[in-house]
Amino acid sequence: MGAKRKINKKKPAINDLIEVMAQLRAPGGCPWDREQDHKSIRFHAVEEVYELIDAIEMEDDHEMLEECGDLLLQVVFHCQLAEERKAFDFEKAARTITDKLIRRHPHVFSNSDADNVDAVWEQWEKIKREEKEGTQHERSSVLDGIPRHLPALQRAEKLVKKARKNRLTHKPLVKPTKQRYTKETLSKELFALAEYAQNKGWQPEALLRAETKKQEKELRKKESQLAK
Repeated sequence: MGAKRKINKKKPAINDLIEVMAQLRAPGGCPWDREQDHKSIRFHAVEEVYELIDAIEMEDDHEMLEECGDLLLQVVFHCQLAEERKAFDFEKAARTITDKLIRRHPHVFSNSDADNVDAVWEQWEKIKREEKEGTQHERSSVLDGIPRHLPALQRAEKLVKKARKNRLTHKPLVKPTKQRYTKETLSKELFALAEYAQNKGWQPEALLRAETKKQEKELRKKESQLAK
C-alpha cells in the first residue's frame, strides 16, 4: 500500500478534487477507480447529465449542487486518465475551452458587431469551420458534428435545425399527419405513436433513429448537389 497523502483543504476546491482523483488512481488507491479507462466510464457522464436535468426541472438547488459536482468528477476523471497517458490534463482542458470561448465570442472580446442571436450563431459556425479547416477534424458537411449517441428525438431535432439554418430545406422533410398541432395535441400524438409502436413490438427509438439516418442521407445528397 502506498503512503496516504493528506488533502490540503485551504487550496481551491478544484485543486483538491484533482488531487483526490489522482490519489484514487495511484498505487494503494481505490481498486475500482484504478481498473477504469475512458471507455469503461464513458456513459457515466451521460447518466450524470440526466440526473442534473432532473434536478434542474425540480428546481432543487441541493440536488443541482450535488449533480454539478458529480458531472465535474467525470471531467476530472477523464483528464486524470488522459494525463496518465501523457495526452492532456485538466489545466489544458480548461485552457482549451477558455480560449475557445474567447475566440468564438469576438462580439464580446474583440471587434465583431454581431448583435443578435442569428448573427452570433452564424459567426460561431464560421469561426468553427475556419478552426477545423485543413485539420483531420475538418467537417465536409454542415450536418457534421451531431453526436451519434444522442437520443433519437433529440438527434432528429438537431438535424432539422442544422438543415434549416443552412438553408438545405424550407419545408417539412416529412409531411405531418395533421396540418396543425398545439403543444398538447403534439405531446399526446408523440405518446400515442410510442404506445402504438410498443403494442406492435417495434422500438420507437430505433424507428426514429433509422428515419433520421435516412433523412440525413438525403440532405447530404442535396448539399452535395448544391455545392456543384
